Formats: sequence, structure tokens, C-alpha cells
Amino acid sequence: MGLTDTVSRYFDLDGRGSDLRTESIAGLTTFLTMSYIIVVNPALLSIVISPEGVSDVRVFQMLAVVTILASVAGMLVMAFYADLPFGLAPGMGLNAFFVTVVLSPTLNITWQTALAAVFVEGIVFVALTLVGAREYVINLFPEPVKLGVGAGIGLFLASIGLQFMRITAVDPDDMMTLSPVLAQDPVAIIAVIGILLTFFLYVKGIRGAIVLGILSTAVMGYVAGALGFEPFSGTLPKEGQILAPNVTLAPGIDQITYGASAYDITPLVGAFIDGIQGVEAVTFAFVVFTFFFVDFFDTAGTLTGLGQEAGYLDEDGDFPEMNKPLMADAVGTTIGSILGTSTVTTFVESSTGIEEGGRTGLTALVIAALFLLALVFVPLVGAIPSFAPYVALVIVAVFMVRNVTEIKWEDPAHAIPATLTIALMPLTSSIATGIAAGLVSYPIVKGAQGEVSDVRLGQWALAALVLLYYFVRTNALV
Repeated sequence: MGLTDTVSRYFDLDGRGSDLRTESIAGLTTFLTMSYIIVVNPALLSIVISPEGVSDVRVFQMLAVVTILASVAGMLVMAFYADLPFGLAPGMGLNAFFVTVVLSPTLNITWQTALAAVFVEGIVFVALTLVGAREYVINLFPEPVKLGVGAGIGLFLASIGLQFMRITAVDPDDMMTLSPVLAQDPVAIIAVIGILLTFFLYVKGIRGAIVLGILSTAVMGYVAGALGFEPFSGTLPKEGQILAPNVTLAPGIDQITYGASAYDITPLVGAFIDGIQGVEAVTFAFVVFTFFFVDFFDTAGTLTGLGQEAGYLDEDGDFPEMNKPLMADAVGTTIGSILGTSTVTTFVESSTGIEEGGRTGLTALVIAALFLLALVFVPLVGAIPSFAPYVALVIVAVFMVRNVTEIKWEDPAHAIPATLTIALMPLTSSIATGIAAGLVSYPIVKGAQGEVSDVRLGQWALAALVLLYYFVRTNALV
């Protein structure tokens, strides 16, 4: 029996309606759409993580390495234990919160202490997952919230993609608008062409359409650069209005240099141990709880949305054996904190691989392998135009939004929580906030309809916990 047959049998590709080629394309697609984290996570964390005597360049390289290693750790669990096609990495939003916590003058904690909080969060998640508590709580989510999660995530992805492709701009009041110089910006023009081309390839039924769309967009960027075009860099009509910064058409590789020291992560490994010493207990507990809360609901929402997209949810809208993928992010978070990075979570970009047909843990294994391969090419990451992968996010948004047809719009107990869940994710740039709004509104609307008996005690408890968290979160400490 050859290697191909062994892999196919292990992941039961035939039984789950897939094959080696499909899983490989799905893994490559997801990797391309989430690989930005290899650069973005170090860029954010290096703002506050600064081991003594280590240069800024070295810190960036070390953080890129630990980002990859933590991601791989989580994805190996996802591949071999959960057997699901989801990619994991240090989560966007969670890394930004990490930076906010360290910079907060009120909290006054070090980056080592923040890593310690992530470590404790990871250990708590492992324990809760082992006893099934996390899965139990997630299964308490009302049906309209579960049905709205996928569409909300889709719109959230689209808003991110449009902004990073400079098709939209951000006003001084943080409102997103159409770029007023779209027709003058080669980046936006190429992105629009890339989106339309990818839709065309998908409708034609061409396998790997999303990957081809990303690569075609990257090639167009290099061609435009070779012809002398540059991203728009002038003043926008409205004062304070901005486009996504640091976007290049053709980054090039002429400045890339290699060095073994880039892979020496010893200044970061185990730094969380120093952070535990001498920390103020109440402050530390608050930071741990906040990481815990945000990660819990982000992961719950992402898994529910991805499960809906892949057809994994049962007739009650629950994700069978959700404890398995939950364990993957718990292990990834714990190992990541030991190595020196923020919370690891399941990435919504996994939906791109699902759309390409990924259905088993082999997809996650392919993503992990590509992340490991990226270790060799860490200095080359900048060679891909930064805006090109975001084409996929707009494409996937269309497929995720279509799930709203299952919502019972004529029933206020469905329509109100679902709408709040969907709308607040892109409007607040937070999956957790959208879910929180749905969890709070559901029992209230059911009560107003005289259907209190339909609301489970655990759903009231979830709503109360959410209200308590946001009251504390917006009135104290951070």
C-alpha cells in the first residue's frame, strides 16, 4: 500500500466525499488567505514585546517563527485529533488586545505577564474542554444566533478584505466608505479585477478558482509595478480619511537576507514564567478573564460558522463533538504562550478551504505543512503583494451570507437576535460582540412573546454573564 492510499484511508477521504487533490487545494487556499498572520502578528506584538538586548529586526523574526510554530501545534491537533479542515494561528483582535493590555497605564503589566495570562487561559481551556464544559456552553447558543454567525463572519471578512485592498477607505470617525480615489489607485483597480476574475473562474467551475484568483492578482501587481505604476499616495479629499497603509504592488526580493539567528527564539521561550512573579492578583485575574471571554466566543462563533458552511451541524444546529476542535485551539494557545505569542484560535479564513472542498483533517495537515515550509522562507513573505490574498475574503463572504435563508425571518425571536448577530460583527470588528448581542436579545424577545418556557436556564445565565462582562469591560481597568 502506497503513501497516498495510507493517507486516504487514515482520513477516510472516500467516505467523506473528498480526495487527496481536493484536500491539498483546500489546504493551499486556506494557507494563502491566512498566511498574512506570519507578518501581521509579529508586526503587532513587536510593539510591546522587547527582550532585553535584542534588536527590533531580530524580535520581528523571532515572533514570525513562534507564530508559525504555535499555529502548527494547534493544526496538528486539529488534523489528527479533530480530523477537521480548519486552520489555526494567533488570532487577530486577540493580538491587538494583547498589545492594548501591555500598553494600558491602568493595568501596568509587562509583556511577560500578558503571556502568563494567555498561558493560564490556555490551561483553563484545556481543562474545560476535557470535561465537555466548553461544548455544553456553545450548544446553549440559540438557533437564530447559530444561523446568523456564518453570515456575520462573512460580512466581517468582506469588510476586512475591501479595506486592505483599498477599495474602501476609513473616515476620521472610523466609518468605512468607498475609496474616493479608487479609479486613481492601481491597487484598488487590480483588486477589483482580481475579485471579478475569481468569481468568473468559480462560476465556470474551475477547481482552485480562489487560489488562481489570488495568484493572478499578485501577478497583475508585479506587472503594474514593472510598468511604473505606484499605489496612490496623495491626499484624500476628506481631511483625516485614510487608505490601508504600506501597500505595495511588487514588493520584490532584492532586499531579502538570511541568517541562522532569525530562528533563535530562546529570548521568548518561557518568558511567561517571569511574568507570573510579583503580579497583582486582581489585575491578573481580570486580564485572564478578558482573554478567556473574547477567545471563548470568537472560537465558538467561528466554529459554528465554519461548521454550518461545511455542513457539519446536526438538525438542532449543534456541532457534534465540538470538544475536539476546541481542544486544538486550547493546545495551540498553551504552547503559543510558552513560545512567546498571543492566543491561538481557529481562523475564519478556513472557510476558503471549505469552499474549495476541504472536509477532513488532511486539509489542516496541509496548512500545517505549508506553515512549516514558511519557516524556510520567512524572509520571503514580503514578496507577495500584501493586498492579493484578501481577494479570497470577498469571494467567501458571498457564500457565507447565503445561509441566512435558513433563518425564520417572520419570527421576531429569530429575526432580532440573528440581525444583531450578523450586523454587529462587521460594525464592531468583533465576532464576540455580535454573538453577545444575539445571546442577550434572544431570551428578552422570547419573554416578550410569552414564550419564557422555551428559554433554557443556561441561556439566561449566558445573557447575564455577557451583560456583566461588558459592564466591567467598559467601566473599569482597560
